[in-house]
Amino acid sequence: MGTAGELDTWGALERDVVACSRCPRLVRWRATASARGPRAGREAQSWARPVPGFGDENARIVIFGLAPGALGANRTGRPFTGDASSQFLYAALHRAGLASAAVSLARDDGLKLRATRLTNVVRCVPPQNAPTRREFARCASFTRRELALASQVRVVVCLGAHAWREVLLTLQRMGHPSAGPTPRFAHGASVNCGPLLVLAAFHPSPLNTRTGRLTPAMFDLVLRRALEELR
Repeated sequence: MGTAGELDTWGALERDVVACSRCPRLVRWRATASARGPRAGREAQSWARPVPGFGDENARIVIFGLAPGALGANRTGRPFTGDASSQFLYAALHRAGLASAAVSLARDDGLKLRATRLTNVVRCVPPQNAPTRREFARCASFTRRELALASQVRVVVCLGAHAWREVLLTLQRMGHPSAGPTPRFAHGASVNCGPLLVLAAFHPSPLNTRTGRLTPAMFDLVLRRALEELR
């Protein structure tokens, strides 16, 4: 909750995320990270703040990644926007009928998500894409609020092992323990947590997609299973 005694809202969550400065290392890093790559200087100003989630407020599918990319979300201010990971992810969401376009270039490009929300378990870009345990813990309250506000969610997709761990831990603390032994992270793994189906997928990072570890067909299967759960 943004303010004690008040009901939480999507607007309050977004304001609290953007204003967050609880992790000194990430505050320092996010201010300079987007200026270090080949896109430096192309925009008058990079976002360089914590990145709130994006998508349908009545989402039935919530997708969690690890953290904003230095040249993507930290630059544009929207999850999975403007970098190589976004090219793979939004193309897949478009094929599944969950995104209005196959390309996401900027926060104001007009792209819409259907029944889907995108976010991360850490809201600031970390050095070497490696948040510390304390940084994960400080962001956990945002994960709880996001899942609580997504009252119609049926499926949670976790991109990568870190998102898988953090989401399952958060759901357990919210009173939704897994129905059986929690499987180790693997692409296509699944577990039921209370009313939710949690699915695992490899993260659509260039390291995975350019090496063939994650192919469009592999990711389409995960989204197809998520959609089947909604029927």
